[in-house]
Amino acid sequence: EVQLQASGGGLVQNGGSLRLSCAASGFTFDEYGIAWFRQAPGKEREAVSCIDNSDGRTHYVDSAKGRFTISSDNAKSTVYLQMNSLKPEDTAVYYCAAISAMFLVGRRLGTVGLNEWDYWGQGTLVTVSS
Repeated sequence: EVQLQASGGGLVQNGGSLRLSCAASGFTFDEYGIAWFRQAPGKEREAVSCIDNSDGRTHYVDSAKGRFTISSDNAKSTVYLQMNSLKPEDTAVYYCAAISAMFLVGRRLGTVGLNEWDYWGQGTLVTVSS
């Protein structure tokens, strides 16, 4: 059974940091790409960052560049999202998702559509107070 377990959310002040974790099981971790998405109240789910575990490529949306870092620990089958300099507009439920890396070959990671991701975790809430 495929499982993605997101954790690490919480309440943090403006300018603070959090590290989210996405623990994966049930599939061959280094043959998959893992992404972080977020959904704020009343807004659509949006991509934040992703990593292709088969070749190490990473992608960040503009709002995350320079503040967030995605990394992968293949031994622990876990992807991390280190979030620094958090802002109130980062407040959202953060989800991790997985896709077979075969669907990432020859593609820019930022072009993978929301509906293409095969597996989703349950989400973890990040609240940034002003």
